[in-house]
Amino acid sequence: MKRILLEVVLVLSLAGAGFFGWTNLQKNKLASAEIAATLIKAEVAEELLKDSEKEVETVENALDALEETLDPLKEKALELDAVKAAIADGPLLKDVETLYSKDKKLSVERQLSLGALRMLVKGSDDPATTEAFNKALQMADWGSRKNSICAAQIGLAAAGQKVKVMSECAVQPPVDAKSTQADPKAHGAAAGGAAHASPADSKDHGKDVKTAGAHAAPHWGYEGVMGPDNWGKEFPTCGKGKSQSPLNIKSPFVRGRISVTADYKAGPLRILNNGHTIQVNVKSGSKLRIDGVPHDLLQFHFHRPSEEHIDGKPSAMVIHFVHKNAAGKLAVLGVLLKEGNENPGIQTLWANAPATEGPEVVMEDVSFNPGNLLPREFDFFSYEGSLTTPPCTEGVRFFILKTPVNISRAQISGFPFKMNARPVQPQNGRIITAG
Repeated sequence: MKRILLEVVLVLSLAGAGFFGWTNLQKNKLASAEIAATLIKAEVAEELLKDSEKEVETVENALDALEETLDPLKEKALELDAVKAAIADGPLLKDVETLYSKDKKLSVERQLSLGALRMLVKGSDDPATTEAFNKALQMADWGSRKNSICAAQIGLAAAGQKVKVMSECAVQPPVDAKSTQADPKAHGAAAGGAAHASPADSKDHGKDVKTAGAHAAPHWGYEGVMGPDNWGKEFPTCGKGKSQSPLNIKSPFVRGRISVTADYKAGPLRILNNGHTIQVNVKSGSKLRIDGVPHDLLQFHFHRPSEEHIDGKPSAMVIHFVHKNAAGKLAVLGVLLKEGNENPGIQTLWANAPATEGPEVVMEDVSFNPGNLLPREFDFFSYEGSLTTPPCTEGVRFFILKTPVNISRAQISGFPFKMNARPVQPQNGRIITAG
């Protein structure tokens, strides 16, 4: 009996020891799992810490760069404060207003000067400041260089007025081609000038801005909600004008005796992609003489297909040479391009043209003469029209040469815009002269 009891006690002891060992094993496993989880959490925390350190370093670098940028701005602000303090209590504004009052029709430049001076002396809330900038904007020739228009728009924006500032009014120095890659794709995508030297925005609808120097989004294009059919919503003349361009040139014609000759000069190539076309800006010296009156060539650009139609048919492309005389009158010489042999002049332009929208590129080592793109014959059709891009300002004289110039199929395909032509507009009884 004792032996049996001893065996029972031994079995129970062994069972207890086994249970105790099994319990400890489970606890050890649980502890190991907790340790492993803790290690994983520690590794994750370490990675997060490293990422945070990188982010802090990035922010610190950005702050250092911002501080470097702010230093020259502080200097400019001090300069402006010094100028404002010097003239705030002086007679300069009164003297200028007295002087300008004798001129019943101030020039755009003087209106801008008056607006700027009043803003310095009286501040942006001064109604006369806004009035001066508004008058300058109304008087500015939309077909001329953009400087006056930009100055007026930025002045009004600085005065808190609801105005759209053209995208190319952002301060951007010309790009020196020597400091960039030869590949046109290397050029940036900032805004540039516009076809017909009109305000150049691009494909989407812009938003109102209320701060000086604000960069408005592009707000017109050749398709979509702000395509040609809807330009009139933003630019009334585009929709309501009675002398709009382009036209379908067809008979009957009136025989004219207008003398038109081109005297174009070679100069460094200044080329840009403004989001609407490839445009070449021309240095002073090249002229178009209309009945002996000189018109300075400002720039030329391309449309695909041609905006002008001849007897209902467009050409593959057209070049528009934009000129302005001393009285501010615009004249456009149109050269139709037909598919044929390769054009050496266009080949030079395409080889240097930016593939994407961006600022003017100056090719100092590339000399280009716009006359290389003209045909020998100078017979033409002529009519009174408008800018073919917004704001569609009227009073532009068009001369469309009858003789086209060749362009190869590959060169047509190489133009970065598949379609950038405004549809033909109603003639509305206008006379087309054949010279």
